[in-house]
Amino acid sequence: MNREELTAYIKSLGNTIEVVDEPTQFPTFMIPASDWKAFALTLRNDEKLTFDFLYCLSGVDWSDCMWVVYHFRSTQSKQSIVVKARIDDRNNAIIDTVADIWKTAEFHEREAYDLFGIQFQGHPDLRRLLLPDDWVGWPLRKDYQDDVNMVMWK
Repeated sequence: MNREELTAYIKSLGNTIEVVDEPTQFPTFMIPASDWKAFALTLRNDEKLTFDFLYCLSGVDWSDCMWVVYHFRSTQSKQSIVVKARIDDRNNAIIDTVADIWKTAEFHEREAYDLFGIQFQGHPDLRRLLLPDDWVGWPLRKDYQDDVNMVMWK
């Protein structure tokens, strides 16, 4: 499948899957967090896709919402894609874990939890990864204030 065929096929998988129309290295899609888990299973299990390698997961704070950005590769077809899962309630940022689908998600999700406060529902061991257990707050959120180091987003 070429890029255009891959994009069209993935778009055809559901009404809530949006193609991100901007020049990017890989086909990029946006999906609501509520539809994420089912879509993730399709990405891995669909024999036309077989995205068996999750190699990057990042949290993003847009002040009005949170994103979790996933980078995938199919070791069979050598295709790569990016999926952005949108969490509208940033004060209660919850999304289903994919650690049971791709083992590599386990630490990536812990990092996004630790720095952004994104809750990965169903994660086998969701706890801080980089910061001390008694740390208060989520230092990569735009509304985080650190009075000692005077770090503030404006």
